[in-house]
Amino acid sequence: MKLPCAELETLAARALERAGANPDLARAAARHLVAAEGQGLPTHGLSRVEQYVMLLSSGRHQGAAHPKIVNEFGATCLIDAGDNLAYEAVELALAEVTRRAAGHGVAFVGVTNSGHCGVLGMHVEAIAAQGMVGLAFANTPAGVPAWGGRRALFGVDPVAAAFPRKGADPLVVDFAPTTVVRGKIMLAAQKGEPIPEGWALDREGRPTTDPKAALDGGSLFPIGGAKGAMLSLMIELLAAGLTGARLGFEADGLFDAKGNRPRLGHAFLAIHPRGLAGEAAYLERVEDMVKFMLADEGVRLPGARRFAGLRGAQAGGLEISEALHARLAALAA
Repeated sequence: MKLPCAELETLAARALERAGANPDLARAAARHLVAAEGQGLPTHGLSRVEQYVMLLSSGRHQGAAHPKIVNEFGATCLIDAGDNLAYEAVELALAEVTRRAAGHGVAFVGVTNSGHCGVLGMHVEAIAAQGMVGLAFANTPAGVPAWGGRRALFGVDPVAAAFPRKGADPLVVDFAPTTVVRGKIMLAAQKGEPIPEGWALDREGRPTTDPKAALDGGSLFPIGGAKGAMLSLMIELLAAGLTGARLGFEADGLFDAKGNRPRLGHAFLAIHPRGLAGEAAYLERVEDMVKFMLADEGVRLPGARRFAGLRGAQAGGLEISEALHARLAALAA
């Protein structure tokens, strides 16, 4: 069934409010989840509403809390999400990082005591919209072993970057340093389907095709072997070390009503071209890169498919299953 994005945002926000989210948070989360769905990312779209409702209803997140700045120094600051879902805190972080970078040329803003922050690449689009290069890092509950280890230690930690262009969509790079995102395993578990070999290990460090075994204390394969594991370590320390958040192995998984408050961390970096080569030179260099990329047949610009999908959804509505709509309606009732 196809429904307008605005209608789905209202439905998702109502479900989150009924579970205890404050109205600002509910609307911020709903906007993000619907946009993710529109960008063709259902693993981070409306299917997450049920998970967030569970986390709010169980008390693992404090839905009434609002984020606040708790420390600052020059072009940096730290935002406390108050043990709540991430989205309102992330919006504050993006406003702060772009404001501070406009004055200092560069800024770094962290978020602590937070939760799952959705599609990281969508957040850095807001930095690119201000004409700045944006980078972001986030940690999650443990899902990746250290190289040579067998137990999950680092989070399935995404990294993202956005590079603004002149009169065109930004280039957006967004990935987790694992062979697959955990959301795909979550969807397989919901559907009762096996996962391909090479995606995950069980809690004993053995390869598994059972998505439930992967989610229940298991771990994911890092991309590139040792290099992927070291990238996970770097992201973990940027997102959690600098923000004082829980490390991946200290946060309980997000797929169960039982567990501690996740208290995860995110970090956002904004860089203004004005203090380097200058805006005109930067934009020219980016277009030179794009031109030569597209001259090679078959190359697709990072983020291009997502932007096209979102525009289509905003214009003509979003296709979701009747089963998902029924679950959302029940949660919002």
